Amino acid sequence: VQLQASGGGLVQAGGSLRLSCAASGRTFSSYAITWFRQAPGKEREFVASIRWSGSSWSAYYRDSVKGRFTISGDNAKNTVYLQMNSLKPEDTAVYYCAATRRSVYSVSQYDYWGQGTQVTVSS
Repeated sequence: VQLQASGGGLVQAGGSLRLSCAASGRTFSSYAITWFRQAPGKEREFVASIRWSGSSWSAYYRDSVKGRFTISGDNAKNTVYLQMNSLKPEDTAVYYCAATRRSVYSVSQYDYWGQGTQVTVSS
């Protein structure tokens, strides 16, 4: 599985960004795709995850992004998106996408990682 993350940038507080994670092959049939983030000096943390059941998508979010971030998937493009609205300075981090067949919440459960994309939110 190969993952390619993109879409980061610099935005003012209250602004929006959309991250993309392009996956190789028929990844969605076997893997959940998750966004993590890591701020300087902090541990990598779960942001949002999406899993395709074969007929529908299930999405999961950390509490601090609920109502602001939306994760979605496009099977035809093998791509997962993270729409981030109402961004706050505390959302500043390097964002990574990753794939797992196991539990979505723990970093240790992931076998495949994309490169990070920097998101910077200025106050």
